[in-house]
Amino acid sequence: MGNEKTIYGIASMTEHYYNSLAPFYKYMYQDWEASVQRQAEALDGVIREFLGEKPKTVLDAACGIGTQSIGLAKLGYQVTASDLSPVAIEQAREEALRHGVQIEFNVVDMRQVREAYQRQFDIVIACDNSVPHLHSDDEILLAFKQFYQCVKPGGGCLISVRDYAQMERAEKGKQMIPRLIHQTDHGQVILIDVWDFDGNSYEITTYLVEDEGKPEANTKIILGGKYYWVGISTLETLLKEAGFEDIHILRERFFQPLILAKK
Repeated sequence: MGNEKTIYGIASMTEHYYNSLAPFYKYMYQDWEASVQRQAEALDGVIREFLGEKPKTVLDAACGIGTQSIGLAKLGYQVTASDLSPVAIEQAREEALRHGVQIEFNVVDMRQVREAYQRQFDIVIACDNSVPHLHSDDEILLAFKQFYQCVKPGGGCLISVRDYAQMERAEKGKQMIPRLIHQTDHGQVILIDVWDFDGNSYEITTYLVEDEGKPEANTKIILGGKYYWVGISTLETLLKEAGFEDIHILRERFFQPLILAKK
């Protein structure tokens, strides 16, 4: 898997959330295996359209359990991937091995990727609304500056985020967000999120209910997924401030809006 580095960023509730969620993360998708292929094909199409046929080296700065990294590696990209959660990284290594691809995985905070890698890539990605885990414009700008330094001239940065401007929100209070129901050999698994709003941020608690048809269900409560309710226009401004240019907002190419910026 290459030389292993472990660089811990600022300890956070978000790290705890994903450490706890990692063993169950596949339940966030109706079909995780199909999503690995589908997302990689979508990202590959965007990369080829906007950056040409040459880009081959990818840094996934928020890889989770490898959803995007593994699919891109299977398409022939040379992928280096990191995440804040060491538990997610360990699972990503196992998934990559199972899929027969070689990826260098490291535990790195996305705000420290330049210090961690000291080299440049054709493209840096951070998908699945990972950037809004940073809780302010200043933190996001710090990450974008790190991304910029990790991108080769002529390369790009590609992130996917929720379009918060199109979503309803409460200024303060809780909101329940149903996710999915998965059928299992023993019954069903039900996922529900509760979003707890406080100004420009919200914290997610995920409830994972294992229903085996018995009077009492086993419920796992996963705390601490905090997000910054940041708009796409603000992210575009911060990318420009970090040095990127020629920014494209693509709303129909991925399961979330994509923001592509060039160096």
